[in-house]
Amino acid sequence: MAFELINDKGDSLLKSDHQIDGMKPAFSSESFDLDLPFGNVRSTQWTFDGIKAISTDSRFRAPTVFDWKGDNEVITMHFNLLGTISMFDPRLNRPFVLSANRHNLFYGKEAGGKIQTDDLHTNTFLIQFSKDAFFRIAENGNEAIKRFAGHVDAGRSAALSDTNLDIDFRIQSCINAMLHCQFNDQLKGLFYLSKAIELLVLQAETFDSALQPYPRHLKGEYDRERIIFAKDYLLEHIQNPPSLKELSKVAGMNEFKLKKGFKEIFNRTAFEYLSDVRLERAKQDLMERNKTATQIADELGYSSLHHFSNAFKKKFNVPPTKILKK
Repeated sequence: MAFELINDKGDSLLKSDHQIDGMKPAFSSESFDLDLPFGNVRSTQWTFDGIKAISTDSRFRAPTVFDWKGDNEVITMHFNLLGTISMFDPRLNRPFVLSANRHNLFYGKEAGGKIQTDDLHTNTFLIQFSKDAFFRIAENGNEAIKRFAGHVDAGRSAALSDTNLDIDFRIQSCINAMLHCQFNDQLKGLFYLSKAIELLVLQAETFDSALQPYPRHLKGEYDRERIIFAKDYLLEHIQNPPSLKELSKVAGMNEFKLKKGFKEIFNRTAFEYLSDVRLERAKQDLMERNKTATQIADELGYSSLHHFSNAFKKKFNVPPTKILKK
């Protein structure tokens, strides 16, 4: 048994016997859709080079608590994209609560504990490394990664950061690239490996950045939640986005705090973030070849095809027509 999820009655809800084989380079993928009495869990897993990527979307009818246990010794990058999850591992001495847009790096050996979903809709993205795969990468890491690797080598449960870190645009973009990868299976494994390494690098950089003594404008979790709400609202209205004044009113904070807080979490201003998301979505739509450039420009809120083409070429150094012709 590698991993098992158990409800409060002791019933096994999900059991995975799949070990991460650090010696097996072949790429494979699998998906499952689990209907439970209290909700639905959909997950897709990709395995490559001793690494597994897992995307899970869960919708519950009520906040839920699971027991979990596992004998698979793995290092896990946990990116909590939506909802709040509380994880209790007695070996870490305290619970870790990952709210929306947070991430951390964990190591556990023959672990067990509880997972509590505080929201009805959660979305997570995990990268799990076998020890061999992690050590191959970590030997070239910074001091934080090497220190974490020392805990792994000693068999001590550990977290990279005592405080969970924010998912900025670069991390979200990297995750999106993995979720929407268009390569065939022969190249997909190599692409996923490169992105897993990139995510670990970005995670380590985020950790180092969080230690820097620059001014903090967000004073607590409530302020953070307001910024996440503002980001979600902005993207929900991507075709006709609000002004900064309108966005601050919707978010319930003044413009100065919104501007500084957005930059603090996402390393972008609100409208830099919007512009980057628009162009990343446009590139994805073009690669999927389901829409014309004119349709994409209209759906993403560009004033004209000419405006869209100029913005796209400025970011990617090629016009959108070049992507369509590939």
